[in-house]
Amino acid sequence: MSIKHTAALAALLLVSATPFAGAADKPTDPQIAHIAYTAGVIDVEAAKQAIEKSKTKEVVDFANDMVRDHEAVNVQALDLVKKLNVTPEDNATSQALSKAAEEERAKVAKLEGAAFDKAYVANEVAYHKQVNGALETLLIPSAENAELKSLLETGLKIFQGHQQHAEHVAGMLK
Repeated sequence: MSIKHTAALAALLLVSATPFAGAADKPTDPQIAHIAYTAGVIDVEAAKQAIEKSKTKEVVDFANDMVRDHEAVNVQALDLVKKLNVTPEDNATSQALSKAAEEERAKVAKLEGAAFDKAYVANEVAYHKQVNGALETLLIPSAENAELKSLLETGLKIFQGHQQHAEHVAGMLK
């Protein structure tokens, strides 16, 4: 898979620390699988919104990368849970992430042009920062299955690149 590596963040933060804090009681592998998959779906949905709304090449290119990469990782995750015969388990963290994402998409849907681009990209920086932190401090350490842990570690490397790319695009939009 080829990955391109390259302000009102508080107002634009897709998810606060709260959704992942709800999982602080060491989530199970089925819960981790659901959280990771949900986080990927959320970013794909945000990216598709950006592809539809943005007229800025760098933003659209970044959003296309997010769709490609997150869909690819989610396919790998689905393949793994099938192989392991694990059913991802819905949980409060996944639900909180989905609710926050829905609210954020509705908020940025009202924006146009440069305001939309800045809001989308700022949110991508904040979202990847949060998801990367959750992967490092909670999800990877909590994963018991070695293959799940490995997939999460691979995802973390990819998503750290996404965060850097989002920061680069954000700098271009200022």
